[in-house]
Amino acid sequence: DFGRHCEFMARTYLEQQGYLILETNWRSGHKEIDIIAKDKETLVIVEVKARKNENFANAEDAVGEKKIRNLIKAAHNYILIKELNCETRFDVITLILDNNGEYELNHIKDAFLPVINV
Repeated sequence: DFGRHCEFMARTYLEQQGYLILETNWRSGHKEIDIIAKDKETLVIVEVKARKNENFANAEDAVGEKKIRNLIKAAHNYILIKELNCETRFDVITLILDNNGEYELNHIKDAFLPVINV
């Protein structure tokens, strides 16, 4: 499956960058976090987006408001369940497969900030 292969590539990339992978495909109800990792003392919530080409849309554009809300809610639940007290960052990793069968990986750190409703 193309998506699972790209998630594996993203995990491998993060490990090569020194991240500790805590969870993959972690679920909170119907909400899923592709990768949960630690970058030193920071909890990193990673959404992986992959495309076979960019003819229709950029991969990072596929992370819309609803997906962001779901990621924030799932991350909140993970933090509560694991009783964590640390900085949290939301990243997006995009993988684009070109016509030559090569992948272009782009890691967008702090892709978005959670909005707190008061």
